[in-house]
Amino acid sequence: MAFTTLPTGFDYNSTRNKLILTEYGRNVQNMVKYICNLTSKEERNRYAQVVIDLMGFLNPHLRDVADFKHKLWDHLHIISDYKIDVDSPYPKPTPESVHIKPQPLNYPNQRIRAKHYGKTIELMIERAKAIEEPERKRHMVQSIANFMKMAYVQWNKDSVSDEIILNDLASMSRGELKLDDNINLNKVEYRTNPVNNQNARGKSNNQNNRGRSNNNGGGSGPRNNNQNNRGRNNGGARKY
Repeated sequence: MAFTTLPTGFDYNSTRNKLILTEYGRNVQNMVKYICNLTSKEERNRYAQVVIDLMGFLNPHLRDVADFKHKLWDHLHIISDYKIDVDSPYPKPTPESVHIKPQPLNYPNQRIRAKHYGKTIELMIERAKAIEEPERKRHMVQSIANFMKMAYVQWNKDSVSDEIILNDLASMSRGELKLDDNINLNKVEYRTNPVNNQNARGKSNNQNNRGRSNNNGGGSGPRNNNQNNRGRNNGGARKY
């Protein structure tokens, strides 16, 4: 039989006040409410310090935050709905300052000529153009070419010739940065993930072990022994 009216004497969450900061729980919120109703400011200050220590104990991760005491006092004012009157060692926060929204970050809409090289290569090329010392500029251009080769191999997962890298370098720099045709760039090879290789080796070893167990007879060993024992018993004298 269903109840037509709710029984009295029960405390349901639907009848309670809303939790302002759920990470501290309802008991802390009730303590703060009790402090707000105290008439003596001295008692309010003493009890507020106790609640601050309890809040720090309930959330030890706040100790890793810079000036975590300031954060706890701000949370105390927020839980009290900015009505608690205590001597705080920090400025009292306001609802406007808490609900300030940060400015949105603009998404970079820069065009990348070669996405497999990235925007960093373009910035490095522009920086190399401004170098006036010939020897320093040559080393810089060679370093850029080696970096381009590494990025190419990482993107395409395949080897690439130095001629392609040098042509791309000349094209992206609009012919201002060039290297000698007989120069040898760093050797770069694409390697698979060693974790995948170990897994593949483990699977192959398990398969080999299975094959060995099957070749050795596996479960047929006891049958052969039983047959041999039967033959031996048949050949000997029977005992009654």
